[in-house]
Amino acid sequence: MPEEPERSPSHTGRRWIASVLIAALASGVVLAVLVAAGVLWPNRVFAAGYDVRGIDVSHHNGTIDWELVAAQDIDFAYVKATEGSGYVDERFAENWDGARAAGLMVGAYHFMSFESSGQEQAANLVDTVPPEADALTPVVDLEPYGEYLGDLPPADRVHEILDPLLTEIEEHYGRPATLYTTAEAYDAYLAGRYPRNPVWIRGVVLPPRLSDGRDWTIWQYSHRDRLDGVGTDPGAEPFVDMNVVDGTLADLGGRPVG
Repeated sequence: MPEEPERSPSHTGRRWIASVLIAALASGVVLAVLVAAGVLWPNRVFAAGYDVRGIDVSHHNGTIDWELVAAQDIDFAYVKATEGSGYVDERFAENWDGARAAGLMVGAYHFMSFESSGQEQAANLVDTVPPEADALTPVVDLEPYGEYLGDLPPADRVHEILDPLLTEIEEHYGRPATLYTTAEAYDAYLAGRYPRNPVWIRGVVLPPRLSDGRDWTIWQYSHRDRLDGVGTDPGAEPFVDMNVVDGTLADLGGRPVG
């Protein structure tokens, strides 16, 4: 029989490297699929070091079984109340009452629009959310959306809306609003400003670090978690946003500042 041609060391090495690269690529694809499915989320490891956990929800999450949610080591919930100058979340009252009845600490958040004045938006929130003494500090959600994704409006325009919005919220509810934001929006509008307003930062890949060295109060570490009792309606968002607090529930308010 003819002899097999002898393989050169360089040929063998290239095959080994190719095998390693293929295995790494396959592992990466599997990892990406698990993350996308909400099965695996790297930040859960880092978030596990914090004791206080909570969720934030809107009508997109459908009907929520709040008693079941509260039984899963959840301490608080923020529910969407309003957006812009006239929109009220269709499930706000249901979520607000249900979460409170289940014994959770509850707060409301307002999604800030770039199309209407701060005074009009504050009026919408005030007309919708009662000033309950045991409620968590109100939240203003400041993040790009729609046509502003990748094309942020100028800072002076945003501050013209945000400044009176924060002022009127504080005057009505007796405490500074918390600011929910992304790293992009924080750097554009909040860095070095609003020192009295606690920061709730979104960071779903790695633990957040604010560019001006400021401490955050709430960290949204995942937007693709699953909880029993959430997302069970047909067509409802099957995932839920998860958050931790750098401190205790008392750091989220709960009583008007006297």
